[in-house]
Amino acid sequence: MTQANIFEAKTHLSRLIEKALKGEEVIIARHGKPLVRLEPVEKKRSRNRMMGCLEGKGWAAPDWDSPETNKEIENMFYKGREEGKDLYR
Repeated sequence: MTQANIFEAKTHLSRLIEKALKGEEVIIARHGKPLVRLEPVEKKRSRNRMMGCLEGKGWAAPDWDSPETNKEIENMFYKGREEGKDLYR
């Protein structure tokens, strides 16, 4: 176990962090009285993802990818440009 007073901990923080990461118990104290313990943060375990778990639970309109719909959306984005209007000022 390593114990360091606050001033020493500020001076040698990276060294104390390395010790904590290696598994050593590191205590920071004030006037010799323990206040806090440095310890590594546990890594979150990645969850196994199940591909296709939402299959069949969604819905899309039959014409969601039709050329007419795409042209209509494109016209909404570029409306006014053909008249020479500057949309960014």
